[in-house]
Amino acid sequence: MKLTEVLIKPILTEKANGQQEKLHRYAFKVNKKANKLEIKKAVEEFYGVTVTNVNTAVAPGKNKTRYTKAGFIQGAKPSYKKAFITVAEGETIDLYANI
Repeated sequence: MKLTEVLIKPILTEKANGQQEKLHRYAFKVNKKANKLEIKKAVEEFYGVTVTNVNTAVAPGKNKTRYTKAGFIQGAKPSYKKAFITVAEGETIDLYANI
């Protein structure tokens, strides 16, 4: 797998921002087929930091239902994989540089 296909986007939530400040841990949405070694290599290459730890989790897809004039509309949100990257002490990743 190419390194450009591994990382999809950073996860920017209150919980993720709290972990960035306290634990030097960053959350990314990643390709479901990517393994921890590929994720580590991609983060180190793109952001120029030293990765000390990688944890992954697969968020399951959820069924969604809406009631409209036409009746009930049912669908499903897709599942996705999250990676929690811990960087070395004193290093940071600037996720807001490209905005």
